[in-house]
Amino acid sequence: MQHGNLVHELLSGVAPEAVPEWATILVTAVIGVSVLVGLVSVLAMFSVWLERKVSGHIQCRYGPMYVGGWHGWAQSLADGVKLLMKEDMIPLGADRVLFVLAPALVLGSIFGAMAAMPLAPGFYFADINLGVFFILGMSALTTIGVIMSGWASNSKWSLYGAMREAAQVVAYEIPLGISLLAPLMVAGTFNLLEASEAQSGWFGMKWFVFQNPFLIPAAVLFFVAALAETKRAPFDLPEAESELVAGFMTEYSGIRWSFFFMEEYAAMFLMSIVGAVFFFGGFESPFTSLAEWAFVAESGADGVVTEAAGIFELPLLYHVTAGTVLAAKALFGVFLMMWVRWTLPRVRIDQVMTMGYKYLTPLALVVVLATGFWELILS
Repeated sequence: MQHGNLVHELLSGVAPEAVPEWATILVTAVIGVSVLVGLVSVLAMFSVWLERKVSGHIQCRYGPMYVGGWHGWAQSLADGVKLLMKEDMIPLGADRVLFVLAPALVLGSIFGAMAAMPLAPGFYFADINLGVFFILGMSALTTIGVIMSGWASNSKWSLYGAMREAAQVVAYEIPLGISLLAPLMVAGTFNLLEASEAQSGWFGMKWFVFQNPFLIPAAVLFFVAALAETKRAPFDLPEAESELVAGFMTEYSGIRWSFFFMEEYAAMFLMSIVGAVFFFGGFESPFTSLAEWAFVAESGADGVVTEAAGIFELPLLYHVTAGTVLAAKALFGVFLMMWVRWTLPRVRIDQVMTMGYKYLTPLALVVVLATGFWELILS
């Protein structure tokens, strides 16, 4: 595992004896955590605003329009300030230690999972060889925090929601992971940066989804399983306001309550990043290809841009273009999740379990088997 490439490039010009290795690691960690916390905070505020606008337009209304001016862009910021000022209440009879730790564990787990998320070809938190495996493992830890919150709240509504979350994650972690095996066989790597680089060139025609006909159903299965994994409608049974008040979040208030929402929107974005990287080209697009070809033509360099010696030998335009492309793909995935939420009704818990075990898991196995035969015989 390598630490953030950008920080090492910044420190490479300093004399080695002036910067000990432990100091480099510490500075890298501090910068990475600061950027990650800021990214998740801004992402959560933007996603809340976007969801309100999407739901408003689907329901033939405007959504936020006044706070901050243009289309109520500061509404989420105002709500964040309100949550910070609200009283932090702990119910009588609750397990205080677990009640306090649960939101932190949920948010910390998604922070850890996002450490393997690349921001640009030369700008990332950690370059992990088993990147997608690490993301799935860390994101699954949020379930422990949810169960902890339901148990510690001393409320039947919270406990029901936590048990639903446990059952739902067990049912959908399997098809989620299996559906990713199909693009992993095509990519030949678990590393997100390497998978994205393998799809470069040809103006987007080398995207994995175009290389194998079975990756299209695999992408659909991944999207459905990701909806259940992130507790999004029509699989939002752990919350189910019409049945369980607010599910596992019923007894939470103030900033701790907001931690659960920050985790949900961060998980939506992270799953969309994984889907974009392993199905739809990652950083690659016609715009990225143009930026890459322009650099090669201007500098006379051999090969693709990502094979250059150092990050500062690459044009800033290329990194900005690649990062913007990946972010746009991920935000489009988030928009689709919001669209589904405000279009489809919530399904029953028995239907959720049936879909996961009886349909999605066998279909994912068939897709993986067909992908393997296609790669073995026709590739």
